[in-house]
Amino acid sequence: MLTQSSTNRLIRHQSDSRTDLGKQAAQTVGSCIRALLTQQASINLIFAAAPSQNEFLDALVEQPHLDWSRVVAFHMDEYVGLPDYAPQRFGNFLKERIFDRVLFQSVHYLDGNAPNLAEECIRYSKLLEQFPVDIVCMGIGENCHIAFNDPHVADFNDPVLVKVVDLDAACRQQQVNDGCFKQFADVPTHALTLTVPALMQAPNVFCMVPGIHKAQAVYHTLHSPINEKYPSTILRRHEEAHLFIDKDSGSRLV
Repeated sequence: MLTQSSTNRLIRHQSDSRTDLGKQAAQTVGSCIRALLTQQASINLIFAAAPSQNEFLDALVEQPHLDWSRVVAFHMDEYVGLPDYAPQRFGNFLKERIFDRVLFQSVHYLDGNAPNLAEECIRYSKLLEQFPVDIVCMGIGENCHIAFNDPHVADFNDPVLVKVVDLDAACRQQQVNDGCFKQFADVPTHALTLTVPALMQAPNVFCMVPGIHKAQAVYHTLHSPINEKYPSTILRRHEEAHLFIDKDSGSRLV
């Protein structure tokens, strides 16, 4: 079963399972990619890296008639200080899940081990300016973060596109809850992240949020005041944002 409704401008799609959510989101994103490629030579797309995206990414690479050779890919955040080979690095996650599974025009990695993080933020910002983003595929954290814009660092009017942030305790604990790290102490304390304006400037935003641990965040996203205390609430101001939830993540909704 799939239901669709809107809260302000945010379009909500609810499926019965994570698998169905992934398939529905992939079909919607695939249709958007195909439509844009009839209008322009190439498109620029940002991906999120998290277990919540697994079903979506698996279904997306199976979408028919997508010319990935005309897609430029980015990712939206990266830990600072993890070894280059660490599977928890978001670049490595996406490399396994999608970047190595289809033939992109190009893939631009965000380097959390760059010798000068300020310069890395500038380098990636310039790439985002060179390749203006058409589509963002993202998730929402348990604390309502988008990318690594946790409530204490989120800024809806951020003057930069990429910045270094410290991660709050709820965000770091989520990485343990997701099975990405064995214990809280293993989770990095800092990361590079695209800012809220960098994400929201994309004309098309698709947000995949399955699982019971995200039920409270989904409720806040749809019903709490639009402010930085709940960063994901900014989605309700976007003109073309889609929220995909399943039975579990939507369990607190009426």
